[in-house]
This record gives sequence, C-alpha cells and structure tokens, in this order.
Amino acid sequence: MKPEYTAEFRFYAELNDFLPPEQRKQTMHYRFSGHPGIKDPIEVFGVPHTEVDLIVINGRSVGFDYQLQAGDRVAVYPVFETLDISSLVRLREKPLRTPRFILDVNVGKLAKRMRLLGFDSLYRNDYRDADIVKSAVNERRIVLTRDRRLLYIKQIDHGYWVRAVDVEVQVDEVLRRFDLYDSIHPFVRCLICNGVLTPVAKADIWDCLEAKTRLYYEDFYQCADCQRIYWQGSHMKNMLQRLTDLDYPGFKRLNQKIK
Repeated sequence: MKPEYTAEFRFYAELNDFLPPEQRKQTMHYRFSGHPGIKDPIEVFGVPHTEVDLIVINGRSVGFDYQLQAGDRVAVYPVFETLDISSLVRLREKPLRTPRFILDVNVGKLAKRMRLLGFDSLYRNDYRDADIVKSAVNERRIVLTRDRRLLYIKQIDHGYWVRAVDVEVQVDEVLRRFDLYDSIHPFVRCLICNGVLTPVAKADIWDCLEAKTRLYYEDFYQCADCQRIYWQGSHMKNMLQRLTDLDYPGFKRLNQKIK
C-alpha cells in the first residue's frame, strides 16, 4: 500500500469562486499518494488551470510541471493581466495584450457586444468543444464560457469562466478581467460574422440604402466578409450607451469614442 501524504492549499482572489463556500479563503489539506503534477490537485479542488497564472510552493514560484511533495504549502493565484509578475514563473508565455476570443454557445449574446467594441470574437451556436479547442490552440484565442468543464481541457491555455448571467454585466466583467478599456475601438467589426469593417463610399451602396438613411447619414462601412452595411445610427449608439451606463473605470473613455 502506497504511503499517504498531506499538503496545504490556499486559493486567492476570484479563484475562490470555484470553491464551495465552506472552503473559500482558507487553508485546506489535500491528501495524496505518489507525486502528482501540481495541475491535478488544483483541478481536483474545482479550479480550471486556465484561471491560474501563479503557483507559489513553500515560498517559491513553480510551473505546472512541479510534482507535489509531502508537506508542501501551496498558494494559487489567478491570472494577472494588469500586474507585472515577469520576475516569477508565469504559467503561460505572456499575457495576451492583443486578445482574440472564441465564445461557446453559453455566451452568444456576449460575442455581439465584444464585436461592437472592436474585439475579434469568434462565435457560432453549433461549435463543438473540439472546434473551440482547435481555434484556441491554433489561433491563440481566449475561450470565454460559462461552462467550467470546457476550461479543464488541457490544450486550452487561456480561458475565462464568465460569472455573470446578464450580458451587459458580462461585458463589464470581461473588460475588467483583461484590462481592455484602452483597447476599445467601436465600429470596426461586423456584429454578425466578426468580419472587418472598411469605409465605403455612399454612392457605391446607394441602391442598398433606404430613403431616410440616404438623407440623414453620410459615413458608411461594409463588412469585408458578408458585405453587410453599417452606419452609426441611433440603434448602434443606444447599444453602446447601455454599456457606458455601467459604473466601470473605462466608461469615460468609451463615451468619448462614441460622441
């Protein structure tokens, strides 16, 4: 019979969201045999590896290849997109400072909002998990989901479990999480297909416009992929205004961009 060992684990900040209430913000004992890789016990506690960016064991930063030892004291921290921890052992090559996303069926409405703000956001309501993994790996995309199970897939390096249910609050949550306020650039992506919008002369699309649109608007954009036509009408500004009504630090910058 293999001997049984014990290690201490403590999870910090929003990683506690994955734990049962009675385990949050406190030291927990983990019993094990052999020397498992540190990723395994972390996920046994219910925390996806994609949410972890720093592991400190006995005061020393380690990577996912560390094998747990008897008596280890393990501190696990969430992803630091807004802090420089380059002197420590990051669990990924670097933060994704030009983030691209892929969203699963659980957050479809969020995809449209992210595109509205200018973020490259793939979404289809028929994506299989395998499709999402392939895109996340090959195109270095961040997976956004409300399905924790998806984030346990080992091939996914960057992912985030969206806590909120309301789509406007989800946008606020993702902007905060990845510190995206200064990267907001409205009206550069198609809301429907994620294609890039390019300016188009009014005369070139004249036959596609309704009479009032011809009369009141001069600046138009067209999706390079699906050919849909956009202009900054009241419906677009109303969608952005709902986001700026949320109380988050970037709302003044966003307001300036839509005036």
